[in-house]
Amino acid sequence: MTNTPRTDGGDAVVSAFNAAGADYVFCSSGSEWAPVWEALARRHRDGEPAPRYLDLTHETVAVGMATGYGLIERRPQGVLLHAAPGLLQGSMAVHGALLAGVPMVVASSESTTYGDAPGHDPGGQWYRNLSIVGGPHGIAQPFTKWSTEAASVHTLPTMITRAAELAWRAPAGPAYLNIPLEILLEEWDGREAKPVVRPGSTHSSPEEVDPVAQLIREAANPVIVTETAGREQGGFEALVAFAEAWNIPVVEPDSAVCGNFPRTHPLHAGSDIGPWMDTADLVLLVNCRAPFYPPSRRPSKAKIVVIDEVPQRPHVVYQVLFADTYLEGNVANTLRQLTKRAKDLDERAVEVRRAAQQERHAAEQSAIAAAETKAAEAKGIEPVLVSATLRRLLHGQDAIVVDETITHNRVVKRHLQTADPDSYFYVQGGLGQGIAVALGVKLAARQRPVVLTIGDGAFTYNPVIPSYDASNAYELPLLIVVFNNRVYKSMNLNHRRFYPDGAAAETGEWLGTDLHRLPRLADFAEPFGMHTETVDTSEALAPALERALKAVAEGTTAVVDVLVTR
Repeated sequence: MTNTPRTDGGDAVVSAFNAAGADYVFCSSGSEWAPVWEALARRHRDGEPAPRYLDLTHETVAVGMATGYGLIERRPQGVLLHAAPGLLQGSMAVHGALLAGVPMVVASSESTTYGDAPGHDPGGQWYRNLSIVGGPHGIAQPFTKWSTEAASVHTLPTMITRAAELAWRAPAGPAYLNIPLEILLEEWDGREAKPVVRPGSTHSSPEEVDPVAQLIREAANPVIVTETAGREQGGFEALVAFAEAWNIPVVEPDSAVCGNFPRTHPLHAGSDIGPWMDTADLVLLVNCRAPFYPPSRRPSKAKIVVIDEVPQRPHVVYQVLFADTYLEGNVANTLRQLTKRAKDLDERAVEVRRAAQQERHAAEQSAIAAAETKAAEAKGIEPVLVSATLRRLLHGQDAIVVDETITHNRVVKRHLQTADPDSYFYVQGGLGQGIAVALGVKLAARQRPVVLTIGDGAFTYNPVIPSYDASNAYELPLLIVVFNNRVYKSMNLNHRRFYPDGAAAETGEWLGTDLHRLPRLADFAEPFGMHTETVDTSEALAPALERALKAVAEGTTAVVDVLVTR
């Protein structure tokens, strides 16, 4: 450790985020962070290293952008929120980062002296309004990997780097640190933390992998099911090589939250595991936390192999995998080991399942084409047409799609047909984070077009004004496509499903669902000088999206509000 005289805890925080390798500190401002701001100003003045600081005007935007950035970069970043209220405001997004497996260090503050100690006065707001019994680290505990309070300015740098190291390791996710304001103001002796290094990889042993390879070799009708293989570094490519070597179909169930396998690949077997529940003799769950729904539903005769670095996720309340065998090393490493063992195959059995999968794949492609033809001929704008048009316009552009639709999620996945690593991400946790996550993805991949597909209900949950402000301030142009059916459709569907002959069905009084009263959603972007369009005819759809993509390429966020039929 170096021992360079500094000033106070603010500089200790900046030094620690440097050591943690954070490119950015995403901050939704609070009065406790003046020491950090002063440390950054001093470092900028003196030409010293510091993470780039992003000044953001909503907690969901700060955490969501860190999530989007982490989905691409897969390294911990810093997030600073304000006391317990700011943490509470950003808690949904922090929980979303936990579900998404994104490493980050989240910090906020609490006063411990309330003005009764000599030295700096923290301000009366802590005594009257901001403090919470047990401290904010108590609040953060249920939705973070690790949560505690920094006890001293002298241990603060290594507490932050410890949080980063914990956040980075499997299962990756947010760690939280409460840094009392008095510690931020305390004189620091300059003891810096050692720089954080990338975690080492774990490996399943040959003694564990060989029996699984033999199970695959003996299986007549195996199937791979995956939710997040593509979220791991190299996982997408390793899964493709594995499936091809053994000629095994790959199902991405509706619970899949990122692109794991090319949807155009002949071995892609859609999103329904149902056809294999009674026919598969081997199910390979690759990074698949919740493969069966309801959880008690299981394949009738298949052995189940779970390939996952941490298969029993500690943040999942109830999880049933029915595993017969676990391979718990790094997923990409494990898949590569299994790929090397794809030898001495029963060519007749392989040919039988290859032919069956070719038939399934051809039928799916025909069904997709038929659905798109029907959508093109329909009156009004069908959601299928929106997705198919986006696919055509984005072809060859190396685009990334961030998806925060509910009613139209299956349509988006099926008809966009993303085929590359890190090309599709579904927003995790509660609705209202999509714009921020897409901004974070764009921050990490400035050279790639980033498209947010979002429902009108989800759009209204988002902190739209702070998100648009961040887009302009940090030059992060997005294409935002709103699937606007003027209703909270998923809520309405549940009401109809639970009470098909109820009072609402009789009277037409569907509460909690109507969005017709909202103004045109694209209009919110106009004060920010963004490109806006509202589209209500199929003939106008493609030209509007083309103009929007052109605006994005020229550096302006574009919002296209598409009035869909359902």
